[in-house]
Amino acid sequence: MSNRPSSNTGSVGSLWRYPVKSMMGEELHATSVTDGGLLGDRVYAVIDQSTGKIASAKYPRKWGKLFDFRAAFLEPPHPGEPLPSVRMTLPDGTIVTSAQDNVHALLSSVLEREVTLTTTRPASPSVEVERLDALEPAEAILDIGAFMMQGRFSDYAAVHLLTTATLDRLRALYPQGRFEVRRFRPNIVVEPTAGQQAFVENAWVGHTLAIGEEVRLRITDPMPRCVMTTLPQGDLPRDLGILHTVAQHNQVGIPVLGGEARPSVGVCAFVLQGGTIRRGDPVKIA
Repeated sequence: MSNRPSSNTGSVGSLWRYPVKSMMGEELHATSVTDGGLLGDRVYAVIDQSTGKIASAKYPRKWGKLFDFRAAFLEPPHPGEPLPSVRMTLPDGTIVTSAQDNVHALLSSVLEREVTLTTTRPASPSVEVERLDALEPAEAILDIGAFMMQGRFSDYAAVHLLTTATLDRLRALYPQGRFEVRRFRPNIVVEPTAGQQAFVENAWVGHTLAIGEEVRLRITDPMPRCVMTTLPQGDLPRDLGILHTVAQHNQVGIPVLGGEARPSVGVCAFVLQGGTIRRGDPVKIA
């Protein structure tokens, strides 16, 4: 970037973990960060038994119901220890855990196809995607599975960050749209210092962020956006205007995609140094 961003960037406003890929997650007060990102993030996934592919809300006609599930760990995970069981709240309010013998049958019944819940990533992971709008990139051409973090079900980066400044700017550009954090599924929401506005994260690409006393993240790419941001979630309605607004006002080059311009909200990061982060921790350009 031509201009170095302000070193005093802001503070951690909220932290989010999504134990099961494409399900709603849980807000945290504090968490450990490992080489793979926030501990326990996207470590479970649903696998389609007929295809062997990883279920993702990027294919909403097939897997859109996953956004009606909510997942949280029964106990907080700890570094170096086995993952605890995950509790899933089904669309009708039924509670099921990953430790139950009938968990696969219950999920299959709701999703209306044979699936299994697993923490074991396929040897050649593959994710189905769907193009529903002219603004949608033809992501099916890209083997998303090839970009996944080792041992995780994240599509690419270890950590996803965005700022409240970006959400505020998008709300101003499209007031009838509901630009809420849950539409964008970040891990870390940063509240910038006063005076930082609009898409401030774009200037972070290529820099290292220091969060709290220990964690260091390398910001590598803007986060490209797809149809998932427009899908209904609980009381959030389906709204294609969300993606249209992003495309009109923040379409930027994505280094991992060879510099191709895509609608973007937030940034992707990889972990240089792990540790513990907490809500309220300072965020600075290292």
